[in-house]
Amino acid sequence: MNTKLRVNLLLLSVFTGTLLFGQKQDIALADIYSTRTFGARTVQGLQSMNDGLHYTAIKKNALVKYSYKTGEAIDTLVKTSDFENENIKHLSNYQFSENEQRILFYVNPDYIYRRSFIADYYVWDFSKKQLYPVSEDGKEQLATFSPSGDKIAFIRNNNLFISDLKANITTVTNDGKENEVINGAPDWVYEEEFGYNQAFEWSPKGDKIAWCRFDESHVKEFNLLKYKGLAPEMTENALYPEVYAFKYPKAGEENSVISVHTYDIASKEKITLNIGTQTDIYIPRIYWSKKENTLAIVRLNRLQNKIEILFSDATSGNSEVVYAEENKYYIDQPPYEDLTFVDKNKFLIMSEKDGYNHIYLYDINSKQLTQVTEGNFDVTSLLGVDGKNNLVYYQSTEEGSIYKTIYSVDFKGTKKIKRSMQLGTNDAYFSKGFKYYINYYSSASTPTYVTLHDKKDKLVRVLEENKELKDKLTKYNFQPKEFFTFKTTENIELNAWIVKPVNFDSTKTYPLVMTQYSGPNSQQVLDRWSVDWEQVLATEGFVVACVDGRGTGGKGEEFRKMTYKELGKYETIDQIESAKYFGSMPYIDATKIGIWGWSYGGFMTLNCLTQGADYFAAGVAVAPVTNWRYYDNIYTERFMRTPQENPTGYDSNSPINHVDKLKGKLLIISGTSDDNVHPQNTIEFVEALVQAEKQFEMMMYTNRNHSIYGGKTRMHLYTKILNFYQANLK
Repeated sequence: MNTKLRVNLLLLSVFTGTLLFGQKQDIALADIYSTRTFGARTVQGLQSMNDGLHYTAIKKNALVKYSYKTGEAIDTLVKTSDFENENIKHLSNYQFSENEQRILFYVNPDYIYRRSFIADYYVWDFSKKQLYPVSEDGKEQLATFSPSGDKIAFIRNNNLFISDLKANITTVTNDGKENEVINGAPDWVYEEEFGYNQAFEWSPKGDKIAWCRFDESHVKEFNLLKYKGLAPEMTENALYPEVYAFKYPKAGEENSVISVHTYDIASKEKITLNIGTQTDIYIPRIYWSKKENTLAIVRLNRLQNKIEILFSDATSGNSEVVYAEENKYYIDQPPYEDLTFVDKNKFLIMSEKDGYNHIYLYDINSKQLTQVTEGNFDVTSLLGVDGKNNLVYYQSTEEGSIYKTIYSVDFKGTKKIKRSMQLGTNDAYFSKGFKYYINYYSSASTPTYVTLHDKKDKLVRVLEENKELKDKLTKYNFQPKEFFTFKTTENIELNAWIVKPVNFDSTKTYPLVMTQYSGPNSQQVLDRWSVDWEQVLATEGFVVACVDGRGTGGKGEEFRKMTYKELGKYETIDQIESAKYFGSMPYIDATKIGIWGWSYGGFMTLNCLTQGADYFAAGVAVAPVTNWRYYDNIYTERFMRTPQENPTGYDSNSPINHVDKLKGKLLIISGTSDDNVHPQNTIEFVEALVQAEKQFEMMMYTNRNHSIYGGKTRMHLYTKILNFYQANLK
C-alpha cells in the first residue's frame, strides 16, 4: 500500500470515528422498560422526628438519625444485624411509636389487592434492644401502634386483634369470614375507589379502638382463573387452573352493608355506633376528632352527591350530623381524604362550593364556613396544617392548570405566601413543627430536583439534582415536549403537548400517535419530568401528542364534571377534535393517525376507533373498560349514577355498542388476572367484533393484573404495540 493511500485511509478512519463518537444515541424500549436508563433519582423514606430538627432514613440496612440543618448523621439507631433474626435481611417500611421508643416494621409481604397485604410484623425496642414479633400465629395485616406504643392492633383472617407484645393476644372480633365479613379492613371496592386500606383507628388516649365492619355476604362474586404461568410459576395450577373468587359489586349491584363499632380496652365492651337506618350508604373514612371520646364518621349517600360528618359518642353510640353538603354532580375524594381537625369545634375541609376545589374552615358551634383559599384555580393537595400558627400548606394550579405550586395561607385566607419558586410541578414534605420542608421539583425539561428549605423558605441545601442524568441526556436523541393550547370548533380551550420525531423535517409528513387517559379529574398534560415511550416512538419516526379533554382536572368543577352521567361522550368528541386539529398541520399525515390508552384510556381508544372511525387509522386499547355495566359501582355510579337510573348514558357511550363502525386497525390487550378491569370487558368486546365481522388483533397476558407487568411482560407488551404501529401507520 502506498504512503498517500495509507494516510488518506487513516484520515478517513479518524474522521468517521469522530462522527460516530459524537453521534447521539437513539432511545430504545429497553432504556425505558429494562435498564430504566432515564429514571430520575429522588429522596424518599425520610421520616421527621418529633423535635422537627432531625429525620431518620435507611442507609445500608441501618436506621440512621440525621440533622436537617447539616445533613450529617447524628446516630445509628439500629442495624439489621442487631435483630439476630435470619428472616430479617432488610429494614424498611418502619413507623415510630409516638414517643419514638420503638419502631414497627414488616418483612415478606404477600399482596392481596392494590394496597392491601399480609406480612410478618416486628417491633424493635431501642432502650431494651429487644425484638418482638407482633404475634406467633402467622402473618398480620395493617399492624398499628397504640398511642402509648405498648400495644399493636392488627387484622388476621378478617378479624381485629390486639397484641401486648408479651404473647398475649386479645380477640376483638371473631365473626370475620372470607367473602362474607371483614372487620377493620375495607372490601375490594372500598380499597380501590376510596383509596385506603385501613378501617380501624386507635383513640387518642389509646383506651378505645374504632373499626368498620363490612358485611359483604350479599355482594356477588367475580371469578378469575389463575394458570401455571412462568414468572412466577404456579406448578399447582399446571393441569387445572385455580378459580379465584372475590366479591366485586358492579354498577347497580348490591354493596357491603357497613357498620361502625368501638371496643373499650379496659372493660372489653363493644358499642355499635348509630350511623342511621339506611344501609345503602358509604363510610369512606372514620377519624377520632379532637373532641373528647368522639369519633368523626364520614357518610356518603349511594349516589355520592351528599356528604355528612357525624360526631358519635364512643361510649353511648349516639350520633349527630355536624356538617352536611350536597353537590349537583358528585362529591369526589378530597373532602374526606383531607379532613383535618383543628380543635374540638373546628375542622378544615375541601369543597367546590364556588366552582373550584378550595379549602374551608368550618366552626361546628356557629355553623360558619370560612373560605380559606379563593380564586379561579384548584387546590390539588392539602400538604399540612400548622395549628400552632394557624397556617395551611397546600399545592394548587394558581400558576396555570399544567403547573403545581406550593403555597401557605392563614386560616382567615388573608396572608398567602408562595413557597416554591420554580415553574413546573412542585410537591413538599414538611418536618414536624414545620421547621423545615423538602421541595420536590421537576419540569418536562428538568429531572427531579430536591431541595431542603427552612420555615422562611431559605435554601438549606440541595439534596438531589440528578446531574448524572442531565449529563447522560446530552448523549441521547431526547425530544422535548412542546406545550400549547388550542380551541375546538365548540370554542373549548384544551391543553396539549407534542413530541416531534428525531431529525424532524418540517417539509416532510409523519404519522401521529395520540396518547391519552382522559378519565375524570386526571391530567396527562402536566409540566413534569417523565421519559416514557413517546421518546421511542419519536426515535421510530412518529409524532406523539397528548390532549387533556373535557372531564380532566386543573380547570375547575364545570370543566371537570362536564362528563357527568355521560362518560365517554365529550371526551371522545374532544379527541376527535384533536385528531382534526393535528391532521391539519402540514407535517402530519391525516390518514395515519393512531391513538392508544390504558384502562380509561383504553375505553377512550375504542370509542375513538368506532365513533371517530373516520379520523383514526389504528389504535391500541390496553385493559379497557368496554361497558360501564361491567365496572365497579363506587367509581361508575359516582360519575354515571346507576344503570337503572341512566341506561342511555351507559349504553350510548360504551364502545361495545358501536363495534359496527370500526374501520381502522385495532390491537386490544388484557391481563387474564385483572381484578380491576376484568378480562370480561375484552372478551365480550371481541365477541361483538366477531359477530360484526370486524377483524382485529388481540393479546392476553397470563396471570397479569391491571398493571400487566412481571418477568419480561412489559418489554413484550410495548414491543407488540410498537410493531403494531410500525405495521399499520408507516
